[in-house]
Amino acid sequence: MSSPTDRGEQPYLISLVLQSRKALQQGEALCSRANATSTSSAKEATDVLALNAKIQWITNAVIEQLKLAAAVAKLIEERRAKLEKQTQAWDASRSRNTDMLDAILESLGTHVVPPDFHENASGSSIFFDPPSECETEEPHNVTAPDHSPALTIRYSNGNAVSTSTKARKLEEDKSRWKTLRDFVDERAIEDALETVESERNRLEDSLAVTTSYTATLQDTLRAIREALPPDKPAVDVRKILSTQEHWTTEMAHQLESLAVHFEKMEDALKDSEAGETFSEGDIHGGSGALQEMMRDAEELPVILAELEDAWIVVEQGHEELLSAKRISQQYLQKHRSTLEDLEELGDIMDHMLQRQDEIEADCNSRLDGLNQNLVVIEDLIRQFNAYQLSYSKLLLEIARRRQYKERAENFVRGLMVQLEAMSEEERVVRESFNVEHGAHLPSDLCLYIENPPTRWQVTPFDGDTVESLPDVDNDLLVEAKDAIAREGGPAPGSESLSVSK
Repeated sequence: MSSPTDRGEQPYLISLVLQSRKALQQGEALCSRANATSTSSAKEATDVLALNAKIQWITNAVIEQLKLAAAVAKLIEERRAKLEKQTQAWDASRSRNTDMLDAILESLGTHVVPPDFHENASGSSIFFDPPSECETEEPHNVTAPDHSPALTIRYSNGNAVSTSTKARKLEEDKSRWKTLRDFVDERAIEDALETVESERNRLEDSLAVTTSYTATLQDTLRAIREALPPDKPAVDVRKILSTQEHWTTEMAHQLESLAVHFEKMEDALKDSEAGETFSEGDIHGGSGALQEMMRDAEELPVILAELEDAWIVVEQGHEELLSAKRISQQYLQKHRSTLEDLEELGDIMDHMLQRQDEIEADCNSRLDGLNQNLVVIEDLIRQFNAYQLSYSKLLLEIARRRQYKERAENFVRGLMVQLEAMSEEERVVRESFNVEHGAHLPSDLCLYIENPPTRWQVTPFDGDTVESLPDVDNDLLVEAKDAIAREGGPAPGSESLSVSK
């Protein structure tokens, strides 16, 4: 006969069975969703791996193209650097030559020229024909002496009169004298230097055409490189699949435990309906099977919570794969744009290389012309150095000629004195003879016996004039001799020239 306890245990079991069935249904739903999600994740993972493989293949190809483009950029930079180095070398040569030209011009400006050297000069200079100051001032009205050295000597005391009043005034103030630089056509030099500067500016303009090429290429390559996907994939597909497999397996075990629990609860309910009774200890505490099922029933919320957490993990893995797929598809789309950029970059580099060839040809041509201009400047430097040295030798030559002239005039003067003395002596002898013997001789006999002796006059060679030489101050001769000595030797014929210091 059943007790009140027996009559009250059946509803309690029914409640447990319903609770167990609900938990089992919830577990089955979660496991079913997890299984479907895991299956979908496997497909998404396959897509992601395929996309990543394609992206990696394209990335490797892009990187190779970037390496080639970087090599082209480096080549352009090296060729440009070579041109700049040649230009810098030319600039250094020009700086040296212009400094030397300025130095020789300044040196020419320190060498004064006596007025007698140029005021009566005719013809044009080898440098240029400076305007004569005589055009605006009184001309020199010096009456040239006769051809006779005797008259020359008496008139100038050994020095030909060739200095005008203006020249004598200038001699008193050397600061007003012209210098060697005044006989240089500096305007032509300035024009030549301006031409060089203009050509140099054109060369700079040509070089500027390719100035930005390397930077432009490097910026473009950097932008393409930065747009490439990272080397590491957005997600670890294998790890996600492994995690999903782990949790789906755990969920399967949990679902199996729920099924076992439900089966036990159904068996217990069937046993109870069949008349089996449970003791007070089985229901309210003890170690029986019913008590174990009751404890399992209390664990159902925990198990469901664990299943829910596992499902969330599986779902998160699936979302990560979907996100990775979207990212890979975006990268693939960017790659298509990148490939188009690379194709355009290839055309740009072809144009740059062609333009660089043209610029190199133009710059080399201009450098050749500029080097020829440097040769012109170097020729001017040599010419002006020779001009300065020759002027120093000219001063010594004038002094040497003056000494020669003085020796010749002294010789002629002495000869004339000697001839005059001989003529006078001969006249006295002849007069004495005529006084002593003339009265005894017929007047028509030897008519020339009463002729006086011939008087002599030494004159320059027929057609020649007495040489007129300008005066050269002694300090100029000293400077000239020192300048020649610095150049390595005396002027020809100046060894015997005496210059007092």
